[in-house]
Amino acid sequence: MANVSQDIQDVSIKSLESTLKKLSNAYKSMTEKGSNTTVVKKRRDAVKVGIESLRGTWYGEAFIYDKEIIITSKEILGRVMPSIEKQIANAKEGSSQKTINERRITALRLAIESLENRLK
Repeated sequence: MANVSQDIQDVSIKSLESTLKKLSNAYKSMTEKGSNTTVVKKRRDAVKVGIESLRGTWYGEAFIYDKEIIITSKEILGRVMPSIEKQIANAKEGSSQKTINERRITALRLAIESLENRLK
């Protein structure tokens, strides 16, 4: 993790923050409609933990989560990756959607790695 450039760090944090915002908006919208929010809430919470883990690793910010939350978050983030990888495979080369999803995959991999390091 120490060899991650500042640019990749910044882009990864921004990517996960964007994902968190989208999940938070989806959660709010689904709650208002009375839809089942279980999956969206779990993903939103896992992304938040991932962001905080990266910030803690790279910027020395506080990280207050226990082992159980770390393990759960790592698993949830890992389960999201295959669907994003499929989107990348189907996206046109050079498209903004492909770029966004490539950044998201990188950010998720780094967040998972950061969480794994916290379990050691």
